[in-house]
Amino acid sequence: MSVTIEAAQETDEAGVVALWQACGLTVPYNDPATDFRFARAGAASDVLVARAADGAVAGTVMVGHDGHRGWLYYLAAAPSRQGEGIGRLMVEAAEHWLRMRGIVKVQLLVRETNTRVVGFYQHLGFEVAPRTVMSKWLDGRD
Repeated sequence: MSVTIEAAQETDEAGVVALWQACGLTVPYNDPATDFRFARAGAASDVLVARAADGAVAGTVMVGHDGHRGWLYYLAAAPSRQGEGIGRLMVEAAEHWLRMRGIVKVQLLVRETNTRVVGFYQHLGFEVAPRTVMSKWLDGRD
């Protein structure tokens, strides 16, 4: 597999965003470049990358916490590298990042349009939690 996992650098933004788009993780109402910059700038969040030997970004995960629960976002493995275990490595790296900050529970959300990944997460020990997620746009969107 031969990847190293490290915190994303500012210069990784274009490659990371391109990977997220290639994996179908972006939506029109979230600017992925803004998400990348916001996570990197926060004390309680970061973007981790799996870097191939040639320097290319082969995988990503955005990780953060609210002081109580950890959250994973934008978990991706390059389409040409899926099935190599990069996704599992990214989850493990994010879990380590959270443990180092004293966070003992990690959660993630799966869009109803992306249910093909549920089995992957269940294989890694995640379970479906019976919850109702509620949201409200603060910028006037409906």
